[in-house]
Amino acid sequence: MIPTDLRLVSLIPSATEIVAALGLGDRLVGRSHECDFPPHVERLPVCTAANLDPQGTSREIHDRVTDLLQSALSIYRVDLDLLEQLQPTHILTQAQCDVCAVSLAEVETAVGQLIQSSPQVISLQPAALAEVWQSMQQVALALGVDSTSVLTQLRHRLETCRQRAHQNSQRPQVACIEWTDPLMAAGNWVPELVDCAGGENLLGQRGEHSPWLEWDRLLAVAPEVLIFMPCGFDLVQTAEAVQELAQNPQWRSLSAVQSGQIFVTDGNQYFNRPGPRLVDSVEILAEILHPQFCQWGYEGQGWNRWDSGR
Repeated sequence: MIPTDLRLVSLIPSATEIVAALGLGDRLVGRSHECDFPPHVERLPVCTAANLDPQGTSREIHDRVTDLLQSALSIYRVDLDLLEQLQPTHILTQAQCDVCAVSLAEVETAVGQLIQSSPQVISLQPAALAEVWQSMQQVALALGVDSTSVLTQLRHRLETCRQRAHQNSQRPQVACIEWTDPLMAAGNWVPELVDCAGGENLLGQRGEHSPWLEWDRLLAVAPEVLIFMPCGFDLVQTAEAVQELAQNPQWRSLSAVQSGQIFVTDGNQYFNRPGPRLVDSVEILAEILHPQFCQWGYEGQGWNRWDSGR
């Protein structure tokens, strides 16, 4: 029985998707400026905003973020007046990355100033796949619903993908890139996704923050496949970022470039969000790495082969 008195505000896209997957989407009364899935949440009031211009090249965005952090300023702000009006019973946020969303400290400060309500703060901090499932259980428990069925379905899809991908004994060596200027490899849950999709992850460690990457290191590991998933970028933005990266004199020295094994993904919608659609992300990787065994129809929506002739 779903509680009827819930009034939920989600300040991070992954939490919004978790709430929806648990059947509580209609209990959401507010969202962050980045929450856009499921599509109906875009009708909800927006409770956060960025303190920087999110448009521009990878380097321009990186420099703006760095300037704010070095000035001890927040990257995001919370609309306290709107939260007061919405009177949420629960606010979902995160404590993993201050660059990705409003920090836990900022949310707790805002909640402490509310007069009309005293919402419970649910803070998520998954860094590995098992912790993502634990986050879903945490949310379900806090909101009084059962996550068993949802998690069973997700794990079944994950195992189906694994079995299909591992039909091929060949495991391509893969480098996943989470930012292009400066270079950053994808860590946290991404190495596990690559393994499940039948690849050998070369950069970034399971459960650890995404590491900055030198060109020499990328050249040394010589990935057979390069997959780009910049944080917050869609397919078009990612293709543009790779086009900029391709101007580097060392670009053509990469084995994956020489063999045409360069792929762009919608990192914003899939790989950057530690929620239920990480299963979609595994399926995307499996389509890229083992197309003869894995086809779910994500090409053109979730990923594309990068065209060097753009």
